[in-house]
Amino acid sequence: MKTALPFALALALTLQAVPVTAKGDALSEAVGKYEILANSHIGFRVAQVGGGGISGTFSKFSGEFALSSSGISASKVQFTLFPESVDTPDNRMENFLRSSAVFDVASFPMVIFRSTKITQTSATSALIEGMLTARGITKPARFQASLMSRGGNKISFQVTGIVRRAPFGMDVGTPIYKNEVEFDMVLNGKR
Repeated sequence: MKTALPFALALALTLQAVPVTAKGDALSEAVGKYEILANSHIGFRVAQVGGGGISGTFSKFSGEFALSSSGISASKVQFTLFPESVDTPDNRMENFLRSSAVFDVASFPMVIFRSTKITQTSATSALIEGMLTARGITKPARFQASLMSRGGNKISFQVTGIVRRAPFGMDVGTPIYKNEVEFDMVLNGKR
């Protein structure tokens, strides 16, 4: 699954939302290193043929993003998700997701994302590309981030994206369950 991408998106959005002009402008004030806060929301959904599916959240994660004064392309994001923290309405499903059939948390306790490229897509949004590592497999991943709010030393982004399960060896249940995990996240950062 792809959960580490939110940091890169947040970074891209902050830099895109404010043009660089002179010292003291909004971008200069947003530049810096931000820690992802525990009150962020990491939601996911895997659709099922005929309707329904699996949806839930992850409650344990860490990461940071660094907004560069040189521009969005010079900014960086790193995010770590702990899949043992998966939460769904069904305890049996949670245990299955933690098992060797999906995340294999006993062998691979972390999912890690590191940005490699951030591209502005509008005044308040960015595309964040990077490398996602899950179950010991590293593949490219991308997310779209949109600036929600910024004030003082805090910033919030909505981050969305789709990660295919098969490249990470997590395609159990296909084709009944789609091979795509849809992420919808709110990432809150503090400088």
